[in-house]
Amino acid sequence: MDSTNGWLSIFPIFMLLIYVGLIGLGIYCSILFIKLARRGIKALEIYIDEKTHKNL
Repeated sequence: MDSTNGWLSIFPIFMLLIYVGLIGLGIYCSILFIKLARRGIKALEIYIDEKTHKNL
């Protein structure tokens, strides 16, 4: 009985570390996505400016 209680007390701590790691990974991926979106918007604005000024 004592050996199983030791493993059961470690399990919630292990799960908490996994959850914290996944939250951190989610925040990191969100930041990378925002950076990518900003670059995409900037590139689209440059493309639109080139196309509109070429026609004038």
